[in-house]
Parts: sequence; C-alpha cells; structure tokens
Amino acid sequence: MPQVIEWRGAAEDDIVFRYSVESIQWGAQLVVHEYEVAVFLRDGKAYDVFPAGRHTLTTQNLPLLSKVFSLVFNGKTPFTATVIYVAQKQFAGKWGAKAQTTELAPLMVHGTFWFRIGDPNLFVNQVVGGQGAYTSEQVDEFLRGIINERVIDEVSKYDLATAFTKLNETSTTVKVNINDALGRIGTDLVDFKFEGIDTSDEFRDRLFWLRQRMSGADVLRMETMKDVGKSLATSPGAGLGSGMVLFPQIANTPMQYAPPAAAQPQTAFVSCPKCQSSVPQGSKFCPSCGNTMAAPQTAACPNCGKPVSIGAKFCPECGQKIG
Repeated sequence: MPQVIEWRGAAEDDIVFRYSVESIQWGAQLVVHEYEVAVFLRDGKAYDVFPAGRHTLTTQNLPLLSKVFSLVFNGKTPFTATVIYVAQKQFAGKWGAKAQTTELAPLMVHGTFWFRIGDPNLFVNQVVGGQGAYTSEQVDEFLRGIINERVIDEVSKYDLATAFTKLNETSTTVKVNINDALGRIGTDLVDFKFEGIDTSDEFRDRLFWLRQRMSGADVLRMETMKDVGKSLATSPGAGLGSGMVLFPQIANTPMQYAPPAAAQPQTAFVSCPKCQSSVPQGSKFCPSCGNTMAAPQTAACPNCGKPVSIGAKFCPECGQKIG
C-alpha cells in the first residue's frame, strides 16, 4: 500500500503544517487540498511545490530534488525530505507595540492586519527554513515582529499631538513599509489598521492641554508648577513662603493660549464729611449716614480772598471772622 501524505484536520487559523514523517517513498501519494500547496524542504531550503490535487511522487514531478541529490527511482529506496503544507487563504492577525514619541512620551498602539501567502516557495525558504517557524504560532509571532518593528520606527518620528491626530496618515505610511517587508518573504499584506493608541497618565494630561491650543512651553511650565507643588507638600520644613517665591518665577510668562485680559478701571474713594466713611467718588449721598456728598458752596474771604464754605464762621486761611 503506497504511503499517503496529507494535511488532515486543518483548523481555521492554521497557516502551515509540517508532515511528521520525513522518510518519503517513491510512488507515495501526496494529497493537497483546495487553498493549500505542499512544498518539499530539505536542509533548510525549499524545492518542489505542488498545487491542489493528488500527486504520485516520481522523479518527473520532483525535478529539483532529483537534480540536486541525484535521486534514483527504483520504487523502493526512500528519500529524506520535509513536506510543508502552506494554506493560501486570507488570515487575520493581531499586532501591538510600545514606542516613544520625539519628546519620549510612551505610546501603546495595537491593531489588526490581514495577509495571505503569495509565494509559497519564497515563504518556506525565508520563514520556515530560514527562521525555523514550523508551526502556525511561530509564523504568526514572526509576522507580528516584523509589523511591530515597522510601527515603532514610524510612530517614533512624531511628537505626542501628531501621533494622536494623524493616525490615518501614519497607518497608510506603515502599511506601505510593512507590505514591502512582507513581500520579501513571500507574503502579501491585504490590509492593516490601527485600532487603539494610548499613553501614560502624565502625558495624557499633557495631550489635553495641547489640544486646548497651549504651547508646549506652557504645558511644561504647568507640569513643573504641579511637580513643585507636590514637592512642597511632601517636603519636611517647606512652608507657604517657599511656594510663593518659586511659583512666580515659574509662571512669569502668561499662557499663550489665553487672550490678554482687558484692564479694569480702579475705583477711587472719598471720605464722607459727616461720618468719615469711605464713599465711591461721584456718589451723591453717603451710603452709611445719608449725608449729601455734593460739593459745598463757597464765598471769598473778605480779608484774604480764599474760598470759605457758606455757613463757616471763620476763614480757614487767615482766621477772619465771617459775618
């Protein structure tokens, strides 16, 4: 009975399968299901590729192996090779990476990518043989590593605000870079998406103020004031006086996002001639005693000519008695 080589029980998310027996008989039946290819691998290098169908292994359909190793078909002598099955349907994978912006803000990004194996021979050479990724989990991990590396390289070029506000542009650029990298290992990138981006609590607060159109210098000054306040609160012996000295030096430049406040007029006060209470200048009556605040009428002193209030008995300048 001829040997039957087949990938049985393939799961929905299985990418590759390694046939467990490496001693292959001439005349063995190689069964390849739809959306699969079978690649013969020996010494870490891929050779003959078989599409879907049922194949009887002979020197005619294994020309590369036959040529390299001078295999002789006699119907009995087995040869040694590893049969790698590769699924050619579309797969979805998750990726996630940690990076830093230009101001060293931590970024946590994640998303989904969709791919398919476009060149099975190149894929088996570069990934299975070259990286030793013989299982679907190993292949998925290897592809995620490529994607994470490209994502980190790209987002590290941006500042915090740009990384959050230009995620679509970043996604397009990263997709091009990833597609080029995966193409070199026989894999086609179908689609790529960012699904989440976050940073630490400290930089999330900074992002809020940046979105309020504050300058970076203003944000840093606010954070410095906050840090100084925390230090004063926890430092033994530090009192209010220290804070009153430090804070004006830190905040001596007005926030750039706020328009300058209009100058407020200063209110002048005069004393009530009757009860001496402070009364806003221009008031007609004292709010404390009701006395009139109108300017008193005057007449000239008959002796020195200085103004004297009507009803006064003596001149306040020369002491002349007023009739």
